[in-house]
Amino acid sequence: MVEALAVPEVVVRGGAAGLEQEIEAGTHRWHADEPVSVGGTGKGPTPYDFLLGALGACTSMTLRLYADRRKWPLEGVVVRLRHSRIHREDCINCETKDASIEHVERTLELKGPLTDEQREKLLGIAERCPVHQTLQHSLQVHTTLVPAA
Repeated sequence: MVEALAVPEVVVRGGAAGLEQEIEAGTHRWHADEPVSVGGTGKGPTPYDFLLGALGACTSMTLRLYADRRKWPLEGVVVRLRHSRIHREDCINCETKDASIEHVERTLELKGPLTDEQREKLLGIAERCPVHQTLQHSLQVHTTLVPAA
């Protein structure tokens, strides 16, 4: 019988005031916050910074694994990401009046003496990183409430 792998849990804790959050994943701990201009203290990256960071890290890791398996001369990867939102008034095909389209611009810089063919293949592989796939497909989030103590 195959034993099921433990699903890692990420825990986020917010205090009684302010927007700063403590995030815990296994033995790793870090903070998230919002800029002062929107009510935060600016002590950490925003949630969207983390989302873009996850996509960028997954993209870079996926390209590294692919190039290593093929023994391609990929010497480094730089992934630059920007998030924007196109609101309803700019959205011709939106079905609801409150609709918006989330847009991420991802730019890849592939370092090393790669051929044009290898570079094009890596561009296509970037589309297949697991975080990209999760964001592109229907993502369902099921939320439950813990009963009061």
